[in-house]
Amino acid sequence: MKLSKVFSDGIFKNNPILVQLIGLCGVLGVSTSVINALAMGFAVTIVLLGSNFVISVLRKAIPDKIRIPAFIVVIASFVTLIDMSLKAYAPAIYAQLGVFIPLIVVNCIILGRAEAFASKNSPVASIVDGLGTGIGYIIAITSLAAIRELFGSGKLLGFSILGASYPGIGIFTSPAGSFIILGIMIAAYRVIMSKTAKED
Repeated sequence: MKLSKVFSDGIFKNNPILVQLIGLCGVLGVSTSVINALAMGFAVTIVLLGSNFVISVLRKAIPDKIRIPAFIVVIASFVTLIDMSLKAYAPAIYAQLGVFIPLIVVNCIILGRAEAFASKNSPVASIVDGLGTGIGYIIAITSLAAIRELFGSGKLLGFSILGASYPGIGIFTSPAGSFIILGIMIAAYRVIMSKTAKED
């Protein structure tokens, strides 16, 4: 198994948001600002790395009949650590993300990678898979958030980009807007990937 392919597949070919369309609840909910998106992206990536590693190490010791509950316990442990850390050291971000941090436990991305990859591969490969998938997640959610924040408020990371006179377009910050923008991003991504595949 080529680790570079495992890594790049997580970012491009199997991007959890733009290709697999999983874990969208948190993506749509917190992508109103780049700061929130980055925080959520890093939280998901840390949980992916930790749970992939532990599940891979324990894969032969976990009976097949209870593998899903066992995976959930491992994932929930890492999510609890992230939740408590954010509450203690980044209360402002914790308040913004709210319920979406605990919901990482049932995020299909985490459980999907545990079932499809970590439970069948070595710890090193599982860490690489988690890192690639996490980076793919961060890129997608941050791109969505940047579009929504820029056109919704005229700002990025709190800095005015489009000027004080920019009125803001409310649809970009609304839940409906997140669906529309994500749909456009997915369509554009598929066109780009299909053209790239034809060139190869």
